[in-house]
Amino acid sequence: MTPPAERWLDRDAGPVVRPYAVTGGRTRPDGEDFELLAVVAATGVPPGDRLRFRPEHLRILRGCARPVPVADLAADLRLPLGVVRVLLGDLRDEGLVAVVRPGAAAAGRPDAGVLREVLHGLRAL
Repeated sequence: MTPPAERWLDRDAGPVVRPYAVTGGRTRPDGEDFELLAVVAATGVPPGDRLRFRPEHLRILRGCARPVPVADLAADLRLPLGVVRVLLGDLRDEGLVAVVRPGAAAAGRPDAGVLREVLHGLRAL
């Protein structure tokens, strides 16, 4: 049996922190949810009290320096998608990130570029 101290460490990943600990037990952001393909970007507003944000909030904010889809942001930061969505909600509530949905002008229809990428991905399988 593994000693208790070793159960919470992974040699490759470092200390393991459960997702519910990062989000404070929340599973959804306050307000509107984030779609996978929603593009988020930092607004440039400086985060006032950095002590109130978790390190993950600041990593997400740095990851949004350029517009990035939510799914790509989660993958780049190696954080669960649900955690990224909750923390993005916190940042959105503070006015630190803005959300732009792709294809919004086409009444909810995805644009041709997105469909083309999906088609290429399916053909690659």
